[in-house]
Amino acid sequence: MTALRRFGLLAPLAALSLAGCGLNSVPTAEEQVNAAWGNLQADYQRRADLIPNLVATVKGYAQQEKSVLTEVTEARASATRVQLNASDLSDPAKVQAFNEAQGRLTQAIIPLQRLQEAYPDLKSNANFMALQDQLEGTENRIEVARRDYNESVRQYNTLIRTFPTAVGAKVFYGAKPKVPFEAAAAAQTAPTVSFGNAS
Repeated sequence: MTALRRFGLLAPLAALSLAGCGLNSVPTAEEQVNAAWGNLQADYQRRADLIPNLVATVKGYAQQEKSVLTEVTEARASATRVQLNASDLSDPAKVQAFNEAQGRLTQAIIPLQRLQEAYPDLKSNANFMALQDQLEGTENRIEVARRDYNESVRQYNTLIRTFPTAVGAKVFYGAKPKVPFEAAAAAQTAPTVSFGNAS
């Protein structure tokens, strides 16, 4: 009876000490990272969905710019093939491959958006302008979603590396640091925009 009584007194103390070490904050922080990742994926998907409409609108005006249209279409296909889910967010190689594919798509879109400078009639096309505005808005949303994701990753990684949470995070959850997004290598170089013989 005495041992049972001691256990009865120790159990609440053990539970209180575990709660005090922030053990419950680890899954909460991880879910915040996953939610931020989901938001970023949604914005990437929105961009991927807008591009075919923009390409189709531009095709009618810029027949000789097939290389630009082909490059955008191929970059979109490549970006949508590279899949990254929440369980891959601790793998730097997978995050980098995904980021590079999205970076190539971002770089490919720029000449497509600038076609309106070479084709003044395109500026007056309401569909093109509406799609371009949506695409630019989506790019801004992607930037905000990347920042939100990186902030969630920073908070999670800090939480699982600081005492006393680090002990519980490792023992109970096997927590591993998440990988933040970094600028793709292509983002360091300004894109070259050339329209060939466009008048």
